Amino acid sequence: MKLDRPVTGGPCWTELGTTDLEAAKCFYADLFGWRPETDPRQEAGGYTVAHLGEAAVAALSPLYQESQPVAWTVSFAVADADAAAAAVTAAGGTVVLGPMDVFDVGRFAVVFDPGGAAFQLWQPRAFPGAGLFNAPGALGWVELMTRAPDRVKEFYTTVFGWTVSASDYYPQWGIDGADFGGMVTMGDKFPHEVPSHWMPYFTVEDVDATADAAVQAGGHLLMEPMSVPHGPRIAVLRDPQGAAFGVHAAGEEG
Repeated sequence: MKLDRPVTGGPCWTELGTTDLEAAKCFYADLFGWRPETDPRQEAGGYTVAHLGEAAVAALSPLYQESQPVAWTVSFAVADADAAAAAVTAAGGTVVLGPMDVFDVGRFAVVFDPGGAAFQLWQPRAFPGAGLFNAPGALGWVELMTRAPDRVKEFYTTVFGWTVSASDYYPQWGIDGADFGGMVTMGDKFPHEVPSHWMPYFTVEDVDATADAAVQAGGHLLMEPMSVPHGPRIAVLRDPQGAAFGVHAAGEEG
């Protein structure tokens, strides 16, 4: 993506909710070279931040509610979480948690867009978000899978002021034209039970080797490695606990 740091309105963080935190820590550490550090405070609930070098790049946590799916969630930076949550509601979305403070690091809310895709609003305080983007093992792209493309275009441009590239095949989200993600319309090939969702793509040196390593470690291929016309080489994977994520080749724009 064309963003190299957290900016207001852009993706700033991604976190995994999983049924087996220890297994997930091992899987992603082996796959991406992450160094996971679990917050020892009881009130943190096992929240684990993954690092590359000294940079925080993602988080992993246990499931906190029975209704919470095993999935990656994308967070977008906002100047005021309460105002952004109100804007979500006014634009047809739903606030399901918060806004609420997280220690001294920030204020967040969990929301759904009108198509049913969950994401988080993050108002930074001590923690601005990921310290590294577009490097191997770090977040490099975010993608919305939706069954309501026209409705959610209106929603996101209203709530965040995003730009949307004019493409029937693969519209791309941006901030002042700096693209950071895309949108896929979920057609008949997607099982009905798969909900609309945001999915992170992590940058890797070798998509094919990463896909092979994920499968060898108990993951699954959802989309085999392929080269996108005028875009990067990509693959979509599912970790052993069932969370989907993408990988794309380093140095190639989405």
